[in-house]
Amino acid sequence: MGSYVKYVKIEQGEIRKDNEEGQEIDSKPNIIRILQRIGIKNGQTVLDFGCGSGTYTIPVAKIVGKEGKVYALDKDKNALDNLMKKAKLDGLKNIRRIATSGELRIELPDESVDVSLIFDVFHRYYFPQIKDRKRLLDEIYRITKTNGFVSVWPKHMESEVRAEIEGANFYMEREYFGTLIHDNKDIETGKVINFRKKLYVC
Repeated sequence: MGSYVKYVKIEQGEIRKDNEEGQEIDSKPNIIRILQRIGIKNGQTVLDFGCGSGTYTIPVAKIVGKEGKVYALDKDKNALDNLMKKAKLDGLKNIRRIATSGELRIELPDESVDVSLIFDVFHRYYFPQIKDRKRLLDEIYRITKTNGFVSVWPKHMESEVRAEIEGANFYMEREYFGTLIHDNKDIETGKVINFRKKLYVC
């Protein structure tokens, strides 16, 4: 018997898998909706930090269009290969892959991106030391344009993320709740927080 999709109402904090095997889901309309709500627009340049195989990269690339650009950064080269295969199948030519070995230097010029997307990577599993998270935020500050913003899905660090990011010369602009994908297989309702740069650093 083939697997079947379970359609259920998602309450805040609830997790839904698309089928019994936990295979990759198709929730593109919902993902595009939350990305548009947080401020992703046509023509923007976006960094998807820790992009994996493109759960968010592909929808972002579709939103920003031919006039925009998406930098897909990850240390998993196989995931990046899979992402670029998906992009080719979808006819997307506005994605630039950035392979990293895990260093905290982002190879992009100062103030070169409109949006820095940090979804489910800003936490202790990837960055166990506060000093490493601070170094990452310093890099995000450097590459984000003056009028740009940083969008964070703080899964696993909900109670601490605001203080850490605001301590790195950002201020919280707004919170959003919407449908998100965890580990490319679970659908859940989560909180996304947008931050903007403080322009006068003391």
